[in-house]
Amino acid sequence: MKAVHFGAGNIGRGFVGLLLHEGGYEVVFSDVAGALVDAINATDSYTVHEAGPGGVDRVVTGYRAVNSAESPDAVADEVATADVVTCAVGPTVLRFIAPAIVAGLVLRDPGLPKLQVMACENAIGATDQLRAEILKLDPRAAERAVFANTAVDRIVPAQPEGAGVDVTVEPYFEWAIESGPFAGDLPSIPGAHFVDDLGPYIERKLFTVNTGHAATAYFGAQARITRISDALADPSIAERVGAALEETSAVLSAVHGLDPADLAEYRATILDRFRNPELVDTVQRVGRQPLRKLSRHERFIGPAAQAAERGLPTSALVAAVAATVAFDDPADEQSVELQRMLRNEDADTLTATVTGLEPEHPLFAAVHEVFAARQQELRTL
Repeated sequence: MKAVHFGAGNIGRGFVGLLLHEGGYEVVFSDVAGALVDAINATDSYTVHEAGPGGVDRVVTGYRAVNSAESPDAVADEVATADVVTCAVGPTVLRFIAPAIVAGLVLRDPGLPKLQVMACENAIGATDQLRAEILKLDPRAAERAVFANTAVDRIVPAQPEGAGVDVTVEPYFEWAIESGPFAGDLPSIPGAHFVDDLGPYIERKLFTVNTGHAATAYFGAQARITRISDALADPSIAERVGAALEETSAVLSAVHGLDPADLAEYRATILDRFRNPELVDTVQRVGRQPLRKLSRHERFIGPAAQAAERGLPTSALVAAVAATVAFDDPADEQSVELQRMLRNEDADTLTATVTGLEPEHPLFAAVHEVFAARQQELRTL
């Protein structure tokens, strides 16, 4: 069996590639970073180090890497004979890998089983998004594949210098995959669980893990704290992050009927993961790309909008939005752009443009106040 994975970064090697290897697949990594591809091909094994209680070292073998920028035909050849295609490239990059998948599908022997495609991104409906890009290019080629949405969860912090292609991760992981598209022919992925309805799993993860992680980062940045684990050691920050997650849990319970007691236990597990001192993660890394994280269906505005529509509390989530708007990291392109927009655009335009909220939405006024307050603060600096 063979799997082609787009994105040979830390998530690709330390999570998706590891589980595909453990499922018995030969793994072919595809990436545009030539130095990374060369480094992978210079080794015959790498180690995934699980840092924290219960963590073990796992050795990955039976892989290779292809430079998709230099050798697109080689990538297409690999896809043509693969059983599975996965990716962890970021939602905005999906349209750039779609042509390589289409090229492989065109070459694929019609007698082979359909290619099983799963996008492993921190986004709702990422596989649907990838499928849409493929359909734009060649609807007939898309008929040679099945597409399943997934929800993935594993913290992979910034890696220590000199690690090479080894990866340090947390012991915990979750990979939920919708089962319907496979019609009973499920891919071999140990530890993954296949579900009939993925929606609750995606939103539970996005609105708990991603919301909590980002809120910790932005509150931590305001307090000039460097590490995520140190930020949550601050009682004030822990209280504010916990309050935001209580609001997202209320939404998850209202929308999906999830049990409040189960959600409370899940929140506690997530916060314990963030407190893991062996995961050396920074607020700058977790906080990067604030504009994306403030968008309409992302980790703050998404649950807060649903809460406001149902008359549920939103004040803690709005406080997290305020901390996000204040995130000022000159090394992060989106942070720089956000601060430029705050200095040059009016609050009405900013609120609508950044968050995608309509002026008549019940959350709009509170978020508008956040942008206006940050603008006033910048005028006094």
